[in-house]
Amino acid sequence: MDHFSHDGFDLAYMDEGAGEPVLLIHGFASSYKTNWVTPGWVKTLTEAGFRAIAFDNRGHGNSSKSYEPEDYRAQKMAGDAAALLDYLDIERAHVMGYSMGARIAAFMALDYPDRVATVIFGGLGFGMVDGVGDWDTIAVALLAEDKSTIADKRGQMFRNFADQTKSDHSALAACIKTSRDLISTEDIGRIAQPALVAVGTTDDIAGSPEKLARFLPNGEAFAIEGRDHMLSVGDRTFKKRAIEFLRAHPLSS
Repeated sequence: MDHFSHDGFDLAYMDEGAGEPVLLIHGFASSYKTNWVTPGWVKTLTEAGFRAIAFDNRGHGNSSKSYEPEDYRAQKMAGDAAALLDYLDIERAHVMGYSMGARIAAFMALDYPDRVATVIFGGLGFGMVDGVGDWDTIAVALLAEDKSTIADKRGQMFRNFADQTKSDHSALAACIKTSRDLISTEDIGRIAQPALVAVGTTDDIAGSPEKLARFLPNGEAFAIEGRDHMLSVGDRTFKKRAIEFLRAHPLSS
């Protein structure tokens, strides 16, 4: 595990394989290992001839933590992602994010358009624009002393996931308060890079991939059949479609 520093944070990252770089940005309460290594994404990408780069977002995994909500704006985390490309002397890369990571990838495409060749939004569709429901209950669930008292189903799901990933609950509670900044349809329309929006057909968090894709100048949607928000991550049809998409849009094009 390697580390780089940006904006006062010490951020853990990995870099494997050779070929066109694909920067992977994980979701809330996850880590690069949980989101990208364990489900087989790094293996899939490197075997397909790509260079897989992933990092732990601030407040997550083996990166340093903050308990100040303002540190977790998606634009700031997009700055971390761009800083990693700088650190590795990568001028331009494919960028793929899942859930919160998809939102970060969108801000990266808007704020650093010359660095982002293509973008894959996994686990987040039109929820990027109109929100993904009430997530304040998740902060409450994360901070509950006795998790048996958590009544909200989404809160229970993310508390269990945070326990599974051995995450810092207080850091995540700060993160969930401010990392959900919405993006207007006008700004979505400024994401001109080829974009793939992939969402599970039973995902009740992400919002419609088709509706988001309609606002993207070069967007296309992919339905991950029979998968919910958690199970979509490692789906083999998602991996296959992502590789097809990346090969169809090489950096040289």
